[in-house]
Amino acid sequence: MKTTYQKVLCVAVLLGSAAAVSAQEDADKKKLDREMTLEREYAPTVQDANKVNTLPEIKEPKVEKRAIDYSPFTLPADPEKQITLLPSGNIMTQMEFNKRRGYLNAGAGMRMNFSGDFGYHILSTDKDKLNVFFSHRSMNGNVDYIQVDDKVKAKLNDNLGGLNFQHAFDKASLKMGIFYNYTGFNYYGLPVNVPSSYPQEEVMKMADRQTNQVNQTIKANIGVEAKEDAEFFYLIDLDYVNFSHKYGRSAQLDGPTEHTLDAKFDFNAGFNGNQRVGVGGQAEYFAYSLPVYPEGTASCVFANHAEVTLTPYYKIEGENWKVKLGANVMFVTGEGSSFTASPNVAADVEVADKTVLYLKADGRLYSNSAYEMSKICRYTDPTEELAPTRNWLNGQAGVKSRVAPGFWFDVFAGYKINSSDLVYVPSRIFYENEFGNFVENLSDIDTKCFFAGADLKYSYASFLDINLRGVYNSWKGNYGDSWIGGSPNAELAYVYGKPKMELTAGVTVKPIRNLAIDANYYLATDRYTLVAGIQNGKLNNINELNLQIGYTFNETFGVYVKGQNLLNQHYELFYGYPMQGATLMGGVNINF
Repeated sequence: MKTTYQKVLCVAVLLGSAAAVSAQEDADKKKLDREMTLEREYAPTVQDANKVNTLPEIKEPKVEKRAIDYSPFTLPADPEKQITLLPSGNIMTQMEFNKRRGYLNAGAGMRMNFSGDFGYHILSTDKDKLNVFFSHRSMNGNVDYIQVDDKVKAKLNDNLGGLNFQHAFDKASLKMGIFYNYTGFNYYGLPVNVPSSYPQEEVMKMADRQTNQVNQTIKANIGVEAKEDAEFFYLIDLDYVNFSHKYGRSAQLDGPTEHTLDAKFDFNAGFNGNQRVGVGGQAEYFAYSLPVYPEGTASCVFANHAEVTLTPYYKIEGENWKVKLGANVMFVTGEGSSFTASPNVAADVEVADKTVLYLKADGRLYSNSAYEMSKICRYTDPTEELAPTRNWLNGQAGVKSRVAPGFWFDVFAGYKINSSDLVYVPSRIFYENEFGNFVENLSDIDTKCFFAGADLKYSYASFLDINLRGVYNSWKGNYGDSWIGGSPNAELAYVYGKPKMELTAGVTVKPIRNLAIDANYYLATDRYTLVAGIQNGKLNNINELNLQIGYTFNETFGVYVKGQNLLNQHYELFYGYPMQGATLMGGVNINF
């Protein structure tokens, strides 16, 4: 087992060699755009309520679900802060960057919910920017199981810190960064043991729900990117990620470590004034350090392999239209080697004043690495590798328009095709003193989804912001060709965990200059799970209302109060892992 000293030493070495490894994160590529849209985005509370939901000038009517930004202990670990430079000075005000270099946020709430954010710009000039940041989220309190009349203590301690640097050359920019993430948590989910004849009370005593698992991540990167308007554009990013679990399936067994080398690139050149041709891509290599277990104990199942994507493309742009034609060619090496090809095309046409008709169709390869899975669900089995998800098609067509001042809409429909999709169900067996409820993935499940919906946004001066998004999903699933223990190509009764209908709504009101009131609501319906005794068991709908009130006294100091799940609804994102009930939190924001 690695000691804390070794981890600290590794961080120090990486800080000294960040210029030789890893790269600027491409936020669009790394965003997990799967239709398991219960994943929530991270929104650190460094801002006061006056700024958290202020809408910029809207170019695309896209509504994003609000993040539950404290102790989301069945949600993904707070995803990494992108290795980009934080704005300085406009956290709580719109002052020039050189007047405010740092920010501090601190909050506390029920069930020992604590949050904190700190950041400081060491350098902040036109040429050079250097900043450090740190974020903390924690929770330690009882929650109520839905399936049985019992409580359990849920624990989370998530800490993230990093350092970013950027230098602007005349024709390009250099970006470097490093961060360290420590996440401690317990597998508090309701234990499930299918073969056991013991009553539920005995099964619950067998499981280790007290020991804290620890996930640690060290990431460093370096990247260089040409100016966007360069005749010859180039982008080269290099990443290194070290991700480790402290334990395997129990506190008596060490966990595995994953090493990832990731290279991303894009080269393109312009010609004839309005056309560009280029090639982009990504190459990832995954290597594993696996512990040796005693004879008779199931070993960790991971294999070194590479995943490569190449994307040649051609772009052309007219006065009121633009088109991209390309393809994604994807390879996976190793025992589960595979080849996947998908389109990479897009088109926008302005059919009327401020009204655009658009079409896009692409696909991609999701690595499903241990690191990436920890951001979707930290409660997955730490000893089993998941096959990459091959997204053959992600197509969408729609129309978006600003039909009136302050009002935008986007009406869309699309279709998705995936092989080896992520379909989460509770683990079906464990042994005494092991962690008792892993969130496992049904292997080799192919899915298809037709979806349709609309985004609406309205903004009135600086007083009122309203957004509304509704999506209908029609999921179909089949067992893949390599399915063991069932019938290949047989249809699933349900694509477990996937919502049929989603509704997201938000309202921000600023009755006076220094006061902001923000309410947001999220609904997800018709989600099912697969577990003994309730094979097609329906999970409670997610029905959540949150409220935040913030007041800014001056350009330096502000306070806020948050209420989460104010309807006190009992629901879970993953079977057996209940969310908190109604929770209140208060805090302060400071710019300095």
